[in-house]
Amino acid sequence: MEKEYILTIFSENKVGLLNQITTIFTCRNINIESLTTSESAISGIHRYTVVVFTDSEKVEKLVKQIEKKVDVLKAFVYTPDEVVQQEIALYKVPRSKNVENLVRKHNVRILEVDDDFIVLEKTGHKDETQELFEMLKPYGLLQFVRSGQIAITKSYREALNEYLEKQDKMFVK
Repeated sequence: MEKEYILTIFSENKVGLLNQITTIFTCRNINIESLTTSESAISGIHRYTVVVFTDSEKVEKLVKQIEKKVDVLKAFVYTPDEVVQQEIALYKVPRSKNVENLVRKHNVRILEVDDDFIVLEKTGHKDETQELFEMLKPYGLLQFVRSGQIAITKSYREALNEYLEKQDKMFVK
């Protein structure tokens, strides 16, 4: 049965690695629903957060294939209940009193106010940003963009730290 999985991949920051990783998804016929890359809490290590809908067997094989890449340190798989996840959405709408009232009701930040338009920011889960998108459509949505999801584990420590500590102990002996 297909369900949502969040993959967190840690690597060195090497040119072409993202292409190598996305090729693995393509070869396994798994669509990437969301992809975000950034620096991690560990200096020199980058983090990819990838959201997919697939089954558990495919996602486990996918992670093993990703970890075979030389520049990948480790990849982890989580379910939505194991992480805190958010995304950000920006909306550009014509300026009107009705839009301003809607903004106040939905905890939306106003980033830019022009004579003709307003740029809004909503941070939250995908269903929240999508709901606001649907509500703003009747007002003449001019532009819309949504980021990929970012996720952080609910566990106390980052799994990569624990993995690296285990690796260090193995090499010290």
